[in-house]
Amino acid sequence: MRALAVILFALITFCGFARDGFAAEVPATADQYRRELTRVVQQEWGLDGSVAVHAAQIHQESGWRAHVDSPVGAQGLAQFMPTTADWIAEIYPDLGAAAPYSPVWAIRAMVRYDRHILDRLTPWRSPVLAACDAWAFTLSGYNGGPGWVSRDRRLAQNAGADADVWWGNVEHFSNRASWAMRENRHYPRRILLVLVPIYIDAGWPGGDPCSE
Repeated sequence: MRALAVILFALITFCGFARDGFAAEVPATADQYRRELTRVVQQEWGLDGSVAVHAAQIHQESGWRAHVDSPVGAQGLAQFMPTTADWIAEIYPDLGAAAPYSPVWAIRAMVRYDRHILDRLTPWRSPVLAACDAWAFTLSGYNGGPGWVSRDRRLAQNAGADADVWWGNVEHFSNRASWAMRENRHYPRRILLVLVPIYIDAGWPGGDPCSE
């Protein structure tokens, strides 16, 4: 049932986005960053780290545009808010001074921040988090802040849902504003269910955590 829901969502979402200006295909500009992203992902996550997931995340954030600004002030390839970029540079000084418009810095900081979030996702009941759920939690945390993920999991647990499962469980629970809820839930869905398969098909390495 879950696999069918994933397939249906991917088909519907792909058809919708294929008609707009942010189409679900790998932009030509992505190729110039592929080697650097692969190097950084494998350095942070090991040789089996999913380059495709991180590539899909950059696609969703900026469409691989290194100098773009969002209407709310997010900057660069990974769309860091200035305060978040400064915070990451402070807690990880090996990355150097915050430089969100630098593609190299943005890639390194995004991959490190994803790792930072995932490493703090402690399973509450299950021995481990399933890969697809773990990535959904991580991406939700990247988009809206890791603190919200903890609060959402607590709400789910209090309601009798499985706090270790995102899909069909935690994704339905939050005290966020309605617009923030919609945006945050769309973020992991589009990255994991629509964009990652496109990058896998284009030969980007690392595997699809939601393919099983």
